[in-house]
Order: sequence, then structure tokens, then C-alpha cells
Amino acid sequence: MTMEHDEDFLGELVSLIQLDYDAIEAYDAAIHRIRNTEYKNKLTEFKKDHQAHIKNLSPYVNKEEHEAPTGPGIKSILTQGKVVLANLVGDTAILKAMKSNEVDTNKAYQHINEYGSIPSELKDSLRKGYEDEKRHLDWIEKELQRLE
Repeated sequence: MTMEHDEDFLGELVSLIQLDYDAIEAYDAAIHRIRNTEYKNKLTEFKKDHQAHIKNLSPYVNKEEHEAPTGPGIKSILTQGKVVLANLVGDTAILKAMKSNEVDTNKAYQHINEYGSIPSELKDSLRKGYEDEKRHLDWIEKELQRLE
């Protein structure tokens, strides 16, 4: 990996970790507001996946003498806001807001997994993260189809 490419990759990785923190905030907001117990349990499971992503990816960033994010960023206001506003109209709207957030995380994980030279120690974590994100989005989409 060239130094410039390495810096690009590290920047993307830092952004991805930040996005996972933002997703956790959105999941917290959704879990607090959603009424359906099955949904609450599934969203809690998905939130744990995002926590695992952070735990698996942050050490690499710190090892590379960059500072991994340690909490949500400004975007969390937007991701939470979608959920808070959706609360005004119920569980279906909350799931739609979470779908919008998951589309963003899916794109980010897909993008970083397309890098030509991912450090070997991150390949499995990034691939699993992308699989988690696809599973989250797939579940939300299926539930929304069922509800409509």
C-alpha cells in the first residue's frame, strides 16, 4: 500500500468507525421509542453488531498513530433526528428511518471493502461488518414489506 493510499484508507476507516458510533445513537433512539418487542430485540441485536465493529476496527486506527473516534459525531444528530421525528407516527416510520441509516452504513462498508489492498488483519472484520450491515438492511426491508 502506498503512503497516500494508506492515508486514504485510514481516513475511510475513521469515517466508518464514526458512522458506527452514529448508528449506535440512532439505534438507542429507536429502541427507546419503538413499541413492538420483537423489533426492539432485533434492533438491540443490530446495535451490538455496530459496537463489535467499533471494537474490532478501532485498535488498527490507533496502532497506525491515528486517533479512532470515541463517540458519535455531528451526523448522529441527523440519524437520531430521523428516528425522533418518526416516533410521531409509529413503529413503521421508525423502521423507515432506520432503513435510511442502514443504507448509509451499507454503502460505507461496501466502499471500504472495495479497496484493493486492505490490511490482512482487517479483511475479516470489514467483510463481516459488511455482511452484518446487509443483514440489518435486509431484515428492515422485509419487515417494512410485511407491514405495507
